[in-house]
Amino acid sequence: MPTYEYKCSKCEKTFELLQGVNEKPVKTCQFCDGEVSRVFHPVGVIYKGSGFYTTDYKKKEAAKPSKGTARRAPTDKPAESCKACDSKKSCPAAT
Repeated sequence: MPTYEYKCSKCEKTFELLQGVNEKPVKTCQFCDGEVSRVFHPVGVIYKGSGFYTTDYKKKEAAKPSKGTARRAPTDKPAESCKACDSKKSCPAAT
């Protein structure tokens, strides 16, 4: 059974009652017989797992090859000089 908190509008006291969900709310203060209202508190919600965000439902892109998986075949010709850095070694700018 849930615990409900009530606050009196006359004496400003708060009190908690253990009540069933289907029971009617209390209308009078147990201390001064003044009018009471139920106090509501925000509930902390934590979403775990997938399925809660629109980004979880987007179509996945086609698999792209990862870096380092594609290798160039060795060539027998000597390396040409790179126009960007004038190097005769393998240069990423030359490809």
